[in-house]
Amino acid sequence: MKKLLIATTALVATAGMAAADITITGHAAAGIHSGLDDVTTTSNTTDVAADGIYSNAGVDFTMTGATDNGISFSASVNIDAGTEIDSGDFEFDGADGGTAGLGAVSMTGSFGTLTFDNGGIDNLYNGDFTSADVSYSTTVGAVSLSVAHDTSTAADANSMSAGYAASGMTFTLAASEGAAGTSSSLTVAYALNDTVSVTGKTDQVAGAESVQTVTASTTLNGVSVAVSSANNSTWDVDLGYTAGGFALTYGVDETDGWTATATAALGGGATFAAGVDNNDSTYAGVSFAF
Repeated sequence: MKKLLIATTALVATAGMAAADITITGHAAAGIHSGLDDVTTTSNTTDVAADGIYSNAGVDFTMTGATDNGISFSASVNIDAGTEIDSGDFEFDGADGGTAGLGAVSMTGSFGTLTFDNGGIDNLYNGDFTSADVSYSTTVGAVSLSVAHDTSTAADANSMSAGYAASGMTFTLAASEGAAGTSSSLTVAYALNDTVSVTGKTDQVAGAESVQTVTASTTLNGVSVAVSSANNSTWDVDLGYTAGGFALTYGVDETDGWTATATAALGGGATFAAGVDNNDSTYAGVSFAF
């Protein structure tokens, strides 16, 4: 088994393709958790996962290649087992099925990139909307375009995004269909210099009032500060500090809800991570990359 967790295994083929590569990587994690939101429940109330441990491991296979006429292609397969947590959202994800899963299959050429991934492509407007099965992206001049489609009968089956950048400014437009109509957002970001940037966003969810948000962020000598405020009386303040493989973050919002996390690179592909929030949810553990 140890021989399977090599960094890269290269295969060379000669029938109609220039070259093909298979990359095999492994990952594992283990630790303790307490008071995390349990997303494995189907009830309408917020449930808390029982205190305990989590441990998981997996192997990822990424296959890439190219045809003689310049079309590159890739596919991925993963095998995961164990119990998992979502440290970003302070959630307990529960047990993994322990089965092999097919990831995205994509093809890229002068025509753009076509990707197939059954239910695995995020809605381009909002990741909480219905995930897509197929997407297409291309570039027309300085404009990047992407469309995504879910083959189910979901009202929000279609989404799109467009981006443009020039003179330190970036513009991003995203939209998605829905039962109440079309939801859309426009984001404009401007880098004042190498350390300070400002972002403005207007978001119109179908059937609801539009929300305008302004965010300012700066990073200097490892210290980062981001402050955002919206016209619906919501705000966020996020602080961060990084130095020598060690990182601290702290975030608070208008509800006085806060999170604090710490990560430290241990070397050899190992990372320690711990976090706590205002609900007394905690986790601490180590992850490994092979």
